[in-house]
Amino acid sequence: QVQLVESGGGLVQAGGSVRLSCVASGRSFSRYAMGWFRQTPGKARKFVSRISGSGEFTDYADSVKGRFTISRDTTKNTLYLQMNSLKPEDTAVYYCARSRNYYGTNDAQNFDTWGQGTQVTVSS
Repeated sequence: QVQLVESGGGLVQAGGSVRLSCVASGRSFSRYAMGWFRQTPGKARKFVSRISGSGEFTDYADSVKGRFTISRDTTKNTLYLQMNSLKPEDTAVYYCARSRNYYGTNDAQNFDTWGQGTQVTVSS
């Protein structure tokens, strides 16, 4: 079974940048979409971004469009989220996940494997 491990979170000032990484185990990394979700205390996990199996299609939540960039490196079995122009409202635990199919959706129910999460805190 695939396992996902996130890293790269931390404390950053508003307007700054952070790059999150997610290393995946397994033998079919390029055949399935990957996504990023985030969650704050007492609230549901929300969609942030997704990328198709080969990386030709990407999608973003309106709140992060133009600021975040999702990418993947098949040689390292690694998913990335580059986060620029960070805002305090971006503060959350960020999770990477693997989709059940090639393109995925923005619904968490479409994803069958999740990482442990990494905290990103943006100060004002």
